[in-house]
Amino acid sequence: MIDSIIIICISIIGMEVFAIFFHKYFMHGPGWNWHKSHHKYTEGYFEKNDLYALCFSLIAALLFILGTLYWTPLYLIAIGFTIYGLLYGFVHDGLVHQRWPFKYTPKSGYLYRLVLAHRIHHNTTTKEGAVSFGFLYAERISKLKIKFKDK
Repeated sequence: MIDSIIIICISIIGMEVFAIFFHKYFMHGPGWNWHKSHHKYTEGYFEKNDLYALCFSLIAALLFILGTLYWTPLYLIAIGFTIYGLLYGFVHDGLVHQRWPFKYTPKSGYLYRLVLAHRIHHNTTTKEGAVSFGFLYAERISKLKIKFKDK
């Protein structure tokens, strides 16, 4: 049981580390064609950038299947990926971009820091010049403002 929890937790943390690098070097690089819809106003509820979530959910589904059929740790990794996806949806889509039916903006604490960090990230509408690429991790706001001004 403890081993399972450890695998799931490492998967969640690993996804955030992967997401930071993927966001910075792929989404703001060769994958900008999909991601730019997220940095500019998009009419309607969905944007082309949402295709990334679809792709990652298909990978998680594949891991669930492979973990069920062949190797249980893959199933546990898929659970971690899915939990990460839910946290991402709550923080990024819900709190930061207010894409859920509820409207709540934290006024202090770590969730407030995440919201501010992502708003600083969106101060640019091009693939260059952005800072703060994490979704569940954010540096101190004072550091991010300095980094953004230096770009």
